[in-house]
Amino acid sequence: MPDVRVEEAQRFMEESLLAGGAPLSEAKAHADLLLHADIVGHYSHGMNRLELYINDMKSGVCNPHVEPVILKETAATAWVDGCDGLGATVGNFCMDLAIKKAKECGVGWVAVKRCNHYGMAGYWALKAEKKGLIGMSFTNSAPIMVPTRSKQRACGTNPISMAAPATGGDSIVVDLATTTAAMGKVEMQVRKGEPLPEGWALGPDCKPTTDAQLAFETGHLLPLGGMEKTSGYKGYCLSAMVEVFCSGLSGSRATHNVPQWSHTQTEPPNLGQCFVAVDPDCFAPGFGERIADCLQHWRNLEPVDPSLPVLAPGDKEKKNAKITNARGTIVYPQSQINSAKLLAERIGIQPLEVVKA
Repeated sequence: MPDVRVEEAQRFMEESLLAGGAPLSEAKAHADLLLHADIVGHYSHGMNRLELYINDMKSGVCNPHVEPVILKETAATAWVDGCDGLGATVGNFCMDLAIKKAKECGVGWVAVKRCNHYGMAGYWALKAEKKGLIGMSFTNSAPIMVPTRSKQRACGTNPISMAAPATGGDSIVVDLATTTAAMGKVEMQVRKGEPLPEGWALGPDCKPTTDAQLAFETGHLLPLGGMEKTSGYKGYCLSAMVEVFCSGLSGSRATHNVPQWSHTQTEPPNLGQCFVAVDPDCFAPGFGERIADCLQHWRNLEPVDPSLPVLAPGDKEKKNAKITNARGTIVYPQSQINSAKLLAERIGIQPLEVVKA
């Protein structure tokens, strides 16, 4: 698969977002959000999504020039109107606010309505972790999950993210969809021409399918855990919990009322999102040491396969980032390069440059 230099991927995404109508500061912020996903190996949430954001700006679904507005707040909480802004614009505003409140009174909890898609949920949790805090972030989405026993989709991928610092510069990072996999992962399997693992999705006959294209077209993902016999209802319940934090607290649309994100969307999604920061220094002393002890204990467990060591949550992404940054390039599927070429032609920017072999 083709290699693209990290700085070139960043240049291409920034220029694309500028051409889409974003001011320079917001183009840079949103490109950083997408680049993070590609660097840590979650290609589904990186450049793969770039054209959708540009289409949202050009169609008026997203207004890249707005600043979110605080509608109500206390010392520890805030209710915010995202004003249909770019995901990075709203995310930075809300997590910065949560961090400020946590630094002042121990906890910051911010719920925001009228949001657009905000990339990897874990990116926002890490923003708080870098300040020595526990960070959490949640968002609802368009209906894509089929609840246990249902024939119809009604819940979202509704991700859960949490990041916390440990001593020695270590950290724990949890970032997961409440479906078995996000739709972007299905799309990446389509791009690579590979089948889905079993238990990801249903076909139009409401039976499990491993056909990536069919699953993408049907849009019926299984909850985390899969079918009922393998405890898929737990993923369904986790998605419902995220719904409470997001649409319940913010006044946004509930997932079952959110339009599907597409290249032809004309209606703002009015997603609900939630950003949380907690200062561990307000609790028992030695937090960082205890988290570090847990991380090392898990990593030192005897693996079933010696070539596949036990990982702590977030280790895989850290390893991917280390390898990517050392190499200086991101490896994209050829279909992604082809899509980027067509996008560059459409919006009139310099094409994405691939490293020559």
